[in-house]
Amino acid sequence: MQLWRSPDSFIATRGSLGGWLAVVSRNRSIDALRRKKPVEPINELSLAGPYNLANEAERNNMMERARSVIIKLPAEQRKTLEMAFFDGLTHSEIAEMTGDPLGTVKTRIRSALTTLRKAFQA
Repeated sequence: MQLWRSPDSFIATRGSLGGWLAVVSRNRSIDALRRKKPVEPINELSLAGPYNLANEAERNNMMERARSVIIKLPAEQRKTLEMAFFDGLTHSEIAEMTGDPLGTVKTRIRSALTTLRKAFQA
């Protein structure tokens, strides 16, 4: 429309007609966007995220506490607990792999879990 209303604003020595039209339409688009007012103030917009950061922070905190307690366990208890929970082995499989009696394996796991429970209750 600007070219139609004022055809003398295009100066052929400064560039091509296509380039001038592209620049004019870009500038008009930017002007139109700047005139628009936002529907909501930016401060009031809430952005939805896929994670609940409070829950994630609490989970990370609990994992760190569990790691610190597990590291302090006696070596036999820690090894047995890791085999049971992280490797997914049964008590019988652990007893077979370590050569320890089944009752000893169960006692070590129970003692390790009791220590973890006490640490989380404190």
